Amino acid sequence: MMKQTIALFTLVLTQSLSADVTGNASTHTSTIHASAATVQLVPANIQQKSDRLGWDEQIWGQGKKGDRQALLKAIDNSLRYLRSPQAIAAYQQYPLREITRDRVWRSLVRFSQLVINSHSPEQLQAAVQQEFELYQFPAQDGKSEVLFTAYYEPIYPASRVKTAEYRYPLYRLPPDFASWTEPHPTRAELEGENGLLGAKSRLHGRELVWLRDRLEAFLVHIQGSARLHLTDGSIMTVGYAGKTEFPYTSIGKELIKDGKLPADGLTLPAVLQYFRQHPAELNTYLPRYRTFVFFQPTNNAAPHGYLGVPVTAERSIATDKSLTPPGALALIHTQIPYFDRQGQLEQRTVSRYVLNQDTGSAIKGAGRVDYFMGTGDLAAKRAGVTVSNGQLYYLLLKGAHEQGRAGTSREQLSVTPDS
Repeated sequence: MMKQTIALFTLVLTQSLSADVTGNASTHTSTIHASAATVQLVPANIQQKSDRLGWDEQIWGQGKKGDRQALLKAIDNSLRYLRSPQAIAAYQQYPLREITRDRVWRSLVRFSQLVINSHSPEQLQAAVQQEFELYQFPAQDGKSEVLFTAYYEPIYPASRVKTAEYRYPLYRLPPDFASWTEPHPTRAELEGENGLLGAKSRLHGRELVWLRDRLEAFLVHIQGSARLHLTDGSIMTVGYAGKTEFPYTSIGKELIKDGKLPADGLTLPAVLQYFRQHPAELNTYLPRYRTFVFFQPTNNAAPHGYLGVPVTAERSIATDKSLTPPGALALIHTQIPYFDRQGQLEQRTVSRYVLNQDTGSAIKGAGRVDYFMGTGDLAAKRAGVTVSNGQLYYLLLKGAHEQGRAGTSREQLSVTPDS
């Protein structure tokens, strides 16, 4: 069964930013129609952008080990996806003639060759400028900037059995879930307003594991996966198995609407601090997020995105899957928080090559990108304050849509993904 994360979703707890930036002008555009909105695919000239665009220092590291191997592994994950029947069906239905499965494949193979053979950010940037075309999906208002947030895989203590300390369960997907009629039961109806409905819940007997903190259990629902340190000393990983269907509700915006928190500077840490200081308010606000998520054990596997392949820390992104090419190579240019030498978070402008490998219920429209930050507390702290505007580009090998079929190996571009 395909595993899937519900990507971010820090935005469940934060508020969107807006940017007043003029979109790129171009006389050559393609359009797709999705969600009753027209989205343009706009060619972009990397040489007319910032000198730092495409300058990805993290591949080689900045005074520490780089993540070249992680990037190559992420590329291989996308190539594996592109071989699948799921990918064949997705690209058969994808309406933009410039973006085909073959062209995406060839682009990934050639880019991986460049990553292997380049010895510096400057060399890779120059090669990309020479061999690739960049495209943007401007936001629905026509602006070129998109909102970036981040998600992560949390690590929490848990228990295989219910105890006085571990009381808040994560549930398996009910075997008859496909036959549940809509509207589905709400979160409050399934777990109670206090999260402790227990034996009175229709989910009783489907408990997978128990957590000791209700807010942590809720955050597993938001992030879609977790690594759990069990009381018996073992480790369990859980991932998305399904969810009930309700319109998206932002808990952060609910708190703002009720005057509990100011709109300016709202972040995930601020929301968590509010609930730590006012735990009784959980009973009021968590039920407003009516969607309920079900989980399955993933046997210590890395978290997976909706493509059915692992997501890679700082190399995988989540976008609106109804608009963007699945598995494709992308380039982001935005601000990401990093720890400085004093252990404080500071914003740094980065240009980073990433793979489009995930999606999420909060990630709607061309103006949203969710960046996978990794696993654990440090990733959580960085993800919680990632809210910035920036640019998203898709990279496609020049002329690949005219050169026939795509390659399957770094050595031979002429082999097809179906061979």
